[in-house]
Amino acid sequence: MTAGTWDIVVIGGGMAGLSIGAALAGGARVLVLEAEDVPGYHATGRSVAFWTESYGGPVVQPLTTASGPMLRSPDPAFSKTGFLSPRGALHIGRSCDAAAAAEMIERYGAHGVDMRPADRAALERAVPGLRADWTIGVEEPSCMDIDAAALMEAYRRQLLRAGGELRCGMTVTAALREAGGWRVQAGGDVLSCGIVVNAGGAWADAIARASGVAPIGITPLRRTVVQLRTDPPVPEVLPLVIDLAERFYFKSVGGGRLWLTPHDEVPDVPGDAAPDELAVATAIDRLNGVVDWQVTAVERKWAGLRSFTPDRAPVYGFDPLAPGFFWFAGQGGFGIQTAPAAALIGAALVTGAALPPSVAH
Repeated sequence: MTAGTWDIVVIGGGMAGLSIGAALAGGARVLVLEAEDVPGYHATGRSVAFWTESYGGPVVQPLTTASGPMLRSPDPAFSKTGFLSPRGALHIGRSCDAAAAAEMIERYGAHGVDMRPADRAALERAVPGLRADWTIGVEEPSCMDIDAAALMEAYRRQLLRAGGELRCGMTVTAALREAGGWRVQAGGDVLSCGIVVNAGGAWADAIARASGVAPIGITPLRRTVVQLRTDPPVPEVLPLVIDLAERFYFKSVGGGRLWLTPHDEVPDVPGDAAPDELAVATAIDRLNGVVDWQVTAVERKWAGLRSFTPDRAPVYGFDPLAPGFFWFAGQGGFGIQTAPAAALIGAALVTGAALPPSVAH
């Protein structure tokens, strides 16, 4: 059946799709399609939920930094409360990581990110029970926890207030180019629109193929996370602790619990990612090499897919060979923390408008 005509159909109802859909809805008729029964079921709903300017590398840092003010003090019409709460990050290493620590301080400091060297005494104060060979540290005080669920809900509300629509349980099976626009087949319906926005995350290349558009090599990488209890209990006040060699990170989540990942990146296929038992064991083994806490319980474990382009930079823009097909994907594990800036940039590129001042740089 034919189910309406839209200016823009956004495929994907995670953080990427809802944020760009909300940014576009004020000036266009926008429909967001989500294959699952609820939005944000995959990568968005499985985030470890922090905002860290160094996360994602130098290419991503400007997007994260630009998003910070919008997350801390959003427009009251968008949200009456901010989405960030204090955390702080501590990058730790052994003596062999001294050069990496110095390079991190220099690289991000040149872009205005507050990065401070931390000596062994500072590490011990921040992480009780830290083993003796961890002697190198970099403090990143600007790191915050981010309320991903509240941010996604704010974008959903903004989309609907502006006249946009969200339809869940709508798997896109094909999108066909026609004169002046596209015909999108989803959930048994046929939708007409002028522009298709591919915000499909791990499915972005599959959506492109279903639209007759060449894929660009977006690869889903699985990351496993585990929730633990320890003895002694995890301190309530603990920074996000990140290995300078990128072999783990962990943070306290209240009630003596810890979220821990071995920082794995295992190529996978789009789907409902399941935690890998070897990754769980690896994470715990690495934690044992960092602190003298004893793991007393594995309470939860889950996995999510972080989707990257070949150069690990996000892709925002119209496909040069498919008029009206806009890519908004490849946002790796940083799509939540960069959502405000990315949505503004993406919406400006879709409409041809000038970049807003907050992201013009």
